[in-house]
Amino acid sequence: MEKITGKSILKGIAIGKVLFYQKKGEQSVKRVKVEDTETEIRRYEAAKVTAIEQLNKLYQNAVKEVGETNAAVFEVHAMMVQDGDYVDSIRNIIETQQVNAEFAVATTGDNFSQMFAEMDDEYFKARAVDVKDISERIVNILSGIENSGDIGEEPVIVIAEDLAPSETVQMDKEKLLAFVTRYGSSNSHTAILARTMNIPALIDVDIQTEWDGKLAIIDGYSGTLYIEPDAEILNQMKKRQEEDKKSKELLLQLKGKEDITLDGKKIKLYANIGGIKDVASVLANDAAGIGLFRSEFLYLESEDYPSEDSQFLVYKKVIETMAGRKVIVRTLDIGADKQVDYFNLDHEDNPAMGYRAIRICLDRVDIFKTQLRALFRASVFGNIAIMYPMIISVEEVRKIKGIVEMVKKELDEQEIPYGDVEQGIMIETPAAVMISDLLAKEVDFFSIGTNDLTQYTLAIDRQNMKLDNIYDSHHPAVLRMIQMTIENGHKHGCWVGICGELGADPTLTRTFLEMGIDELSVSPSFILPTRKNIREIRLQEK
Repeated sequence: MEKITGKSILKGIAIGKVLFYQKKGEQSVKRVKVEDTETEIRRYEAAKVTAIEQLNKLYQNAVKEVGETNAAVFEVHAMMVQDGDYVDSIRNIIETQQVNAEFAVATTGDNFSQMFAEMDDEYFKARAVDVKDISERIVNILSGIENSGDIGEEPVIVIAEDLAPSETVQMDKEKLLAFVTRYGSSNSHTAILARTMNIPALIDVDIQTEWDGKLAIIDGYSGTLYIEPDAEILNQMKKRQEEDKKSKELLLQLKGKEDITLDGKKIKLYANIGGIKDVASVLANDAAGIGLFRSEFLYLESEDYPSEDSQFLVYKKVIETMAGRKVIVRTLDIGADKQVDYFNLDHEDNPAMGYRAIRICLDRVDIFKTQLRALFRASVFGNIAIMYPMIISVEEVRKIKGIVEMVKKELDEQEIPYGDVEQGIMIETPAAVMISDLLAKEVDFFSIGTNDLTQYTLAIDRQNMKLDNIYDSHHPAVLRMIQMTIENGHKHGCWVGICGELGADPTLTRTFLEMGIDELSVSPSFILPTRKNIREIRLQEK
């Protein structure tokens, strides 16, 4: 038995024979000297058109398999095929070096892929495989070779050097038990597809061709690959696999059930999301709404300030998809560990306590108004609420309300409709807790951000790994602040929720319910486990 470790993409157990997957058409491209460069350029242009057609067809098929959001990778690939720098490089190599189109495409693919792979940013590193994928596609078209994701007729664990998104999505999901690769990234599109399709996967594994055809086990919980496991390990993993199956079946039975304790205490159970791509998971896990839409990701994923219309379309789509369920959008929370180049923020020695979140919005009002206009315009399409982060004073809230009134007046003058929008604030500073009785008179709801509240209460930078051993989110001071916030909110008509990581902590669910919390917002995958926990609690013992 061989035991190999890697990095797990998805927790789960897979047992089956190994298929060592080699890309169809994977080949070394020969450099051929040509006289007629115009003909080669025409060949390349024709192959480019065919590649775009293939990618568009892949997109349509992927929408059915993994949903529109995850299928978007193929739209991205189609855009990359047409990227100006990429196209110019290919044409330049053909013309200046007088070489065949296959060689020019392969060379450009290698150059661009290496450039991405050497970047520090994990997102851009993950794009290296995308460039290789589109380049191999065009080379295969030029060479008359079809792309394929054929893995045979038997269920297998696919092992490969790397897998492109197009290969992953074309594989028969009934036959694909799991995959293992030498390369790849947890942020890659292939990894995202694996998680969406619920396929256990390991990356960063020192793979061997001689494993082909052998029995293997992937333990996604520990990030372990077993080749030709012994009887003891095999029995252990089969038992764990059966336990996983039963747990999932039990949790699925909770879909459609109320979030209510044994003695009738109801609570709203919402989901946290980072963007539109997470909405499918919210619905699949049966959340009652979205308690935290981190809108800053619209800015983090953009190369410039996102326009009012681009933001409006995202908010509108999320609200429409949620079909009447509440969607709480947190306004821009840039700063601290979330930096955006085009904001040109100065370096700060202590950014967690610096120029961030609402402080930026109240200083750069035009940016804030753009977001608020988009949010209010979207409000007519469903049930939206807005909350403001990093509040420390009543004065800040009143300034925000003044800007909101300006936005409403502008929309009225332009005859642009908007709905009745609940407005709330994040309680994540000790200052906000201590004046929560005053703040509650100004807003409709509180959402307690326990991550930052713990950081500021304990004076511990949560990004500092040296302090992990004393970062205690269960500290009595933190729990007392949560209790105080709930009591003051309720006294003045505010409902109160928790959207930090503590909301999904099963050891605190009873405590929060006893405190009188109205809402918990957790990651989508924690919805059903938290529901199970809530439904097993009896607050008033007989």
